[in-house]
Amino acid sequence: VQLQASGGGLVQAGGSLRLSCAASGSINSVDAVGWFRQSPGNQRKFVAGISWSGALATYADSAEGRFTISRDNAKNTVYLQMNSLKPEDTAVYYCAAVHEWRWVKVSSKYKYWGQGTLVTVSS
Repeated sequence: VQLQASGGGLVQAGGSLRLSCAASGSINSVDAVGWFRQSPGNQRKFVAGISWSGALATYADSAEGRFTISRDNAKNTVYLQMNSLKPEDTAVYYCAAVHEWRWVKVSSKYKYWGQGTLVTVSS
């Protein structure tokens, strides 16, 4: 499974960005796709996850109500719509794929990772 994240950039606080994660390869072998983020000096943290069927979605508290995860199976792409962005959302965002939904929030259980895309939110 190969993952390609894109859509990062510089945005002012209160603005929006949409990240994309294009998947290829044996994508039907995975159960879920998650978004994680990592800022300098911090560990990689879970942001949002969606089952490949789209039936399940879950968010970190920091993302709830502001971010929306969705998928387009026809395009094998998962999106993360980020609204009301804050300077503390500044990080490199990674998409990743995991074989079991129960591990969707656990980064160590993910086998496949994209290269990351930088999101910078200015105050």
